[in-house]
Amino acid sequence: MSRIGKLPVVIPQGVAVNVDAENVITVKGPKGTLTKGMHKDISINIEDDKIVVTRPDDQKEHRALHGLTRALIKNMVTGVTDGFQKGLDLVGVGYRAAVNGKKLVLTVGYSHPVEMGEINGITYETPSPNKILVKGIDKELVGLIAAQIREVRPPEPYKGKGIKYETEVVKTKEGKTGKK
Repeated sequence: MSRIGKLPVVIPQGVAVNVDAENVITVKGPKGTLTKGMHKDISINIEDDKIVVTRPDDQKEHRALHGLTRALIKNMVTGVTDGFQKGLDLVGVGYRAAVNGKKLVLTVGYSHPVEMGEINGITYETPSPNKILVKGIDKELVGLIAAQIREVRPPEPYKGKGIKYETEVVKTKEGKTGKK
């Protein structure tokens, strides 16, 4: 039995969960609504205030899907109640970020500022000019957008300049040395 898959997902107060015949799960909460289609072989049942995920047999694919399905449902419930956020740091002289309306404008050493467009379900915050917070209810989308922002100017290995995750540690290399 999967250690993750066998754990029930507790449904908090104010959250409504619905599973239809095609295994499409809809979670409504105070922050919004998320809908996701799950694999047809995995059964999802709502018992009392808990969501229980079960698998039909011990095939390798079903064992893998068991824990995955439970984790995806847990992330949906957490997203509509608390939401998710990912932090990014800008390292470099003159590197800064600003929110203009619902767009994120990055000044990261190019000849022009880079604009990240508005995306449904995602909000940008800049508590300081060199810090970005990406917030939303869909964990997958928050991570994807944070990765796209980091891709604009990934940290380089010599001085560590660029956009990095706030928990990321950039290993710096030693520069060239002249022969004597």
